[in-house]
Amino acid sequence: MSDPNVPGPEREPAPVTILARFRARPGQQTRLLEELKRLPTPTRSEKGCITYELHQSESDPALFVFYENWASQEALDSHSNSPHLKALLKLVPELVAGQPEITKWKMVK
Repeated sequence: MSDPNVPGPEREPAPVTILARFRARPGQQTRLLEELKRLPTPTRSEKGCITYELHQSESDPALFVFYENWASQEALDSHSNSPHLKALLKLVPELVAGQPEITKWKMVK
């Protein structure tokens, strides 16, 4: 019996979920929020983007997370090379405490 979460030759590519967590450096919360808010509009128009939502922690306003769903790894790879994401990543050293925490998830059926 094959695993339904693993794409085969007759199956569609498996969707990919990403949680991308950013913690603002002290004093950079407002600027980081402004920069992060630039991403959803162009990203949602990318091929294979299913969901791309920015969230801010209620208990820690310096903490942000993107909840992303992509139709395939190929779509996610394309997003990773998009000009708008590359522009944000150039600002990470200035605005983000440490490195963004990017985790990849799969749906369990």
